[in-house]
Amino acid sequence: MAGDPAAPATVAVVGIGRMGGAMAVRLASAGHPLVIYNRTGTRADEVAADTGATVVGTAREAAAAADVVLVSLADDTAMTSTYQGPDGLVAGVREDAVVVETSTVHPDTVRALAPLLAARSAVLLDAPVSGSVPVVQRGELTFMVGGDPAALDRVRPILDRLASRIFHLGDQGAGATMKLAVNAIVHALNQAIAEALVLAEKAGVDRHAAYEVFTASAIAAPFVLYKRDAFEHPESTKPAFMLDLVAKDLALIDELAGSVGARMDQLDTNRRMVQEAQAEGFGQRDLSAIADLLRGAPATDGESSPASSEPSPG
Repeated sequence: MAGDPAAPATVAVVGIGRMGGAMAVRLASAGHPLVIYNRTGTRADEVAADTGATVVGTAREAAAAADVVLVSLADDTAMTSTYQGPDGLVAGVREDAVVVETSTVHPDTVRALAPLLAARSAVLLDAPVSGSVPVVQRGELTFMVGGDPAALDRVRPILDRLASRIFHLGDQGAGATMKLAVNAIVHALNQAIAEALVLAEKAGVDRHAAYEVFTASAIAAPFVLYKRDAFEHPESTKPAFMLDLVAKDLALIDELAGSVGARMDQLDTNRRMVQEAQAEGFGQRDLSAIADLLRGAPATDGESSPASSEPSPG
């Protein structure tokens, strides 16, 4: 990286949703100067007020300002449009820069964009994450990385500020593949928790007592623990990950499974339930709202403010 090797590197963050914003705040607290871009300028201004980051008006300007670019976007369409075009990230990226792509997208989307950066003598790391906003704040994300291991080594000191585990999984697309595999389990867990909790409630067990048992049993995975408030108190739950984005995840998983010939019967159930939830008006609710769907509660119950532009319930 260019500049004083003793000074924290400037990082550009493209996509300041809940996760991107949390990563920006975490990096700023570690002393990294930040340049940030978000399609919704007001969100970038809020993060800048907390971090002292410089806000720019295009992804091109953000990429031109740093040797490390961290990207966190909602979906494949947002990713492609942000990278391409005269104001896109590719147009501004520096020679020898490393772009760390954390969005949850199809592996083929990453593979298609990587050569555009290579043509500019820059490197794209396919590096989605597992973890929630509190996990970011503790610096305990898990990165699942595909791409050049030498490039990963160059940015590892920055990623170490955000993560407790960094896995290099292979070539470009391996990170995106692994993220979809992880999210397949997350969404299956979400469905299973919702069904079991509502079963206990309908059979006369107090909701809070039932969840207390979940957290003390063999199923007490991290997801079960950190989604406790969302399942116990849906009336006050802000969406950490909207069901509309869950539907996007499940469509990507289905597409990948079809392309490689993987049978995924649980996925079929999860897609059907999420589609039903969307049809009933739950699309802007947190993924835990599947439980309210099963209770027969109206979609207007609970918090309905917009969630982030990405990426990770896992």
